[in-house]
Amino acid sequence: MSEVISEITFFKDKKSEEKTPLYQSKLSSYSPNVSYHYNPRVSEYHYGVKHPMKPFRLMLTDHLVIGYKLYEKMDLYTPKPASKDELLEFHSNDYIEFLERVTPDNSNKFAQQLKDFNIGDDCPVFDGLYDYSRLYSGASLDATEKLIQGNSDIAINWSGGLHHAKKFEPSGFCYVNDIVLSILNLLRYHPRVLYIDIDLHHGDGVQEAFYNSDRVMSVSFHKYNGLFFPGTGNLDESGVGRGKNYSLNIPLNDGIDDESYIRLFKSIMEPLITSFKPTAIVQQCGADSLGHDRLGCFNLNIKAHGECVNFIKSFGLPLLVLGGGGYTPRNVSRLWCYETSIMTDVNLDSKLPESLPFRNYFNPDCSLHPNLGDKLDNKNTKKYLENVKAKCLEQIRFLNGAPSVQMNEIPPDFKKLTPEEEAEINELNNDGNNEDRIMRDIKDEARNGELVE
Repeated sequence: MSEVISEITFFKDKKSEEKTPLYQSKLSSYSPNVSYHYNPRVSEYHYGVKHPMKPFRLMLTDHLVIGYKLYEKMDLYTPKPASKDELLEFHSNDYIEFLERVTPDNSNKFAQQLKDFNIGDDCPVFDGLYDYSRLYSGASLDATEKLIQGNSDIAINWSGGLHHAKKFEPSGFCYVNDIVLSILNLLRYHPRVLYIDIDLHHGDGVQEAFYNSDRVMSVSFHKYNGLFFPGTGNLDESGVGRGKNYSLNIPLNDGIDDESYIRLFKSIMEPLITSFKPTAIVQQCGADSLGHDRLGCFNLNIKAHGECVNFIKSFGLPLLVLGGGGYTPRNVSRLWCYETSIMTDVNLDSKLPESLPFRNYFNPDCSLHPNLGDKLDNKNTKKYLENVKAKCLEQIRFLNGAPSVQMNEIPPDFKKLTPEEEAEINELNNDGNNEDRIMRDIKDEARNGELVE
């Protein structure tokens, strides 16, 4: 009787399969210490039923990260909320006190302040507004501290990245600018910080905060036509005073695809990093630049967006990774989970975990990588992109290498501008009709069932 020998020497039972990670570690010469900063309370807030900003996208992201067992590859922190004093490092006292006091129930007592502080459909007053702002800002500051202390090489806060908020007012769904607060903190220990923004919308709040500084290089890839929110971000916005040429804008048209975006991104970022020589990098990974976003107009797929993040990671510099825009929650969570896997050097199974809560939310494909690149025609011609690239490279050449820094000047008094610099920034903000600079009317854009989508 011949003996039948099975080629399988180990059979997994149900419990073993449940404990097996849905990832494979990569072989990489750079294996950074990664930290993940998330307070579950931040996903509990609600801008309003018809509002496109949905904080519950952060809960979906966290479920995916847990479902793929990526927590095994990171240090996990539940950060505390930012203190009022920490918010005042950038924002004005009267504005922060307004956020602290106003509620939906007493807002009628703040009629003049609502007008003064730009409160409206884009930036409504909702329950817990101040606490929400403190939570996402506190997570960014906590992540920054881990980088400064050397406990982390890469620190992730997907609840942060709210890049539109200004010193005196909210803007574009953003109330407190956690990015500016984080950069200010980094500047206490780092001579030069590079800020990279790949959100669909121009990172105007960050650019404005450091518009006259040569210690922060602000780079933004975004949709621009002069009317699309926030209406800023043209090629000629390059900084003032000592900050001249330290703001770099890459304006794009509708429908840009994966290949065009990646090629342009790498061709600009590599010489810029070589010239500016940052000692720390902050990357805002807004997901509204993906295709099929509710407010979007690009054709990027998740892997293409992630490749830009992977490219910046490859330089091996201390890296703060933040969220930002993104108004189709299921795709936002897919993207940020995938980019978490990039930071932690693992490959993920494209099929979402069977045990994932809300898995039916990702129907019909239940895939990490749905096709998002087939919605719009690409209006970025090869000639247009080459022209943008040439102008950006010309500006980079004007940098003349990294500026020297006297560390006893840290942090810089970036708030003091000359009258000429103030006039230039005011002209930038007031150029055009503000009524034409709104995103899409969120009431018209609202769909039935948006709350549960």
